[in-house]
Amino acid sequence: MNQKNLEYLKDQIKYTGFGEGFEAPLKRMMEIEKPAFKLVHETQFGTDKVEARMNFSKSKQTDMYFFNSYQVSVQKENSPDEAMKQTFYINKGNNITLKEAYNLMEGRSVNKDLTNKEGQLYNAWLQMDFKQSDDNGNFKIQQYHQNYGYDLEATLSKHPIKELEHETYKSNLVDSLKKGNLQSATFQKEGSEQKQYIEANPRFKTINIYDSNMQRMDNRQSKTEKQSEAQSRSAKQDHKGQEQPINDEAPDIPKAKKKRKRPTIT
Repeated sequence: MNQKNLEYLKDQIKYTGFGEGFEAPLKRMMEIEKPAFKLVHETQFGTDKVEARMNFSKSKQTDMYFFNSYQVSVQKENSPDEAMKQTFYINKGNNITLKEAYNLMEGRSVNKDLTNKEGQLYNAWLQMDFKQSDDNGNFKIQQYHQNYGYDLEATLSKHPIKELEHETYKSNLVDSLKKGNLQSATFQKEGSEQKQYIEANPRFKTINIYDSNMQRMDNRQSKTEKQSEAQSRSAKQDHKGQEQPINDEAPDIPKAKKKRKRPTIT
């Protein structure tokens, strides 16, 4: 077994958002030289149950193994619909973390530094297009590049958000939104403070704002468009069968309850 390969894969799993605890099953599969195998990770974001199946394969020429992709399945609480599924591919410099994958599947946008085929680094906002799917049944992911002109910080500055007055809180807020989180923010209006929720909207070069009951407070994106997205998601499933520093888990929103189970192999 290639020990360096094991360490590399272990780090890949960790930094793609699956945490630690996979070394033993990973090592076992590599030792018996299984040509291909899956590791299963289960967690929960809010009330949504999330399962990810990580796909690994062995090189036909060497003893190296590769982490190729992972399929995410999101099951809504009390939802009779089939779980929504999407496969995310592992590419050097272009990896989508598990939390970012979940945020994309929720319809939010994620900002990433990516690498093109020529190896050049560029920045783009990613958003899932629920109206288009590829031959494998995956929703296509739209990219809004730097030249598209979406400036998140400038957009935030147009709103009376208290966190923007403190450099650390501002930085944490921006970072959280770039990861695709729905984040709480304190709006100052007519001498009072109101906690609302915001998310980045690069397509319309704005932010979406929700009240404490998670109702949209702006009308930039029409109800018709929202309904169309929901119908597209459903069609795919039929076809397939306060001022605390903000972190990646966005703790002030309907809190992410992570329920971890022992890694399983299939």
